Amino acid sequence: MAILWRASALAHRHAEIGGELEDWNGMGTAWFYDHTPERAKADYEAVRTKAGLMDVSGLKKVHVVGADAAYVIDRVTTRNVEKIAPGRSTYASILNSEGKFVDDCIIYHIAVNSWLVVHGTGTGMEQLAAAAAGKNCEILFDDDLHDMSLQGPVSVDLLAKEIPGIRDLAYFGLMQTRLYGRDVMISRTGYTGERGYEIFCRAKDAVHLWDSILEAGKDMGVRPVQFSTLDMLRIESYLLFYPGDNSETFPFANETCGDTLWELGLDFTVSPGKTGFVGAENHYASEGKERFKIYGVKLSGDAMDQMDMHARVHHDGKDVGVITYGLSSELNGYSVAIARLDPSVAKPGTVLTVVQPDGTELAATAEEMPFYDKDKTIRTAKG
Repeated sequence: MAILWRASALAHRHAEIGGELEDWNGMGTAWFYDHTPERAKADYEAVRTKAGLMDVSGLKKVHVVGADAAYVIDRVTTRNVEKIAPGRSTYASILNSEGKFVDDCIIYHIAVNSWLVVHGTGTGMEQLAAAAAGKNCEILFDDDLHDMSLQGPVSVDLLAKEIPGIRDLAYFGLMQTRLYGRDVMISRTGYTGERGYEIFCRAKDAVHLWDSILEAGKDMGVRPVQFSTLDMLRIESYLLFYPGDNSETFPFANETCGDTLWELGLDFTVSPGKTGFVGAENHYASEGKERFKIYGVKLSGDAMDQMDMHARVHHDGKDVGVITYGLSSELNGYSVAIARLDPSVAKPGTVLTVVQPDGTELAATAEEMPFYDKDKTIRTAKG
């Protein structure tokens, strides 16, 4: 049984609409409002065509403050923090000494000597605390800070009714403002591949903001969406989930867990020429030694079967990989999946066979990701 040591101020709102609170990072999270395919489809399509509101307060929010704060973050993450101006944020990876991925995060530069690192299930906070030892720096875990994610094409229109300047907020920008009479920090980030915003607030303001957003957006098609919707959205947007797509879930035979950024396709998170971060030497040494590559798989023709987690991927009769997560989207007319493939077949158009856990065989091809918004014009749109 999971030990839930964190609580969302929105827990009772989730329960009122059938939310089943399951553990994520020690917090009861509304993975499902109900388990019906109809709910899953409606929530997914709401984010892609209107907007959805979800509680992502289970993310771990860590303030890093003090004269050495930038040094600590620079040491722990793969990004050159000196390039991040106040009011900006960036996506980064965190490695262990072996150069293997242990977490990802978004680094927010709040003000001089004041940063916020938001991370998921991995050991990001532990890495920050270790680097901060003996430095002029404080690591402050903040569970009072709640995070609501408003994602979808009408999200900007809804927020602009209260905050006209929101239209000028650039992708990965952030602003300190007020929303429905409450103090908030809004960042133009998310985990859906849509234009969207994350709204950070005090715990005591979370219910008021949740209710106000849903009331103001009800005629625009805005609805609360269950946390599991993120799995559907992230698949086609090439957004990985730790440890779901990693060797912690899909272990190597006779090897310890741990994937390189080259294998995960996250090498872009390393600032050009950066050295000195934890695991840097081993990261660079592992280039060209990929045991697998994260890659896309798409069913051939008009097939809409959903590829199941743990389904095996074959090529010319050989087992060449495994499906991590799959999505069948009637809205976009395809069935796609993220897979861990042998590098030899991780090439566009490679003919594959997906063997479902029940033995059903599905014709497929290897395809580059993302499947949705390939040039990222939707999530970065201006105005």
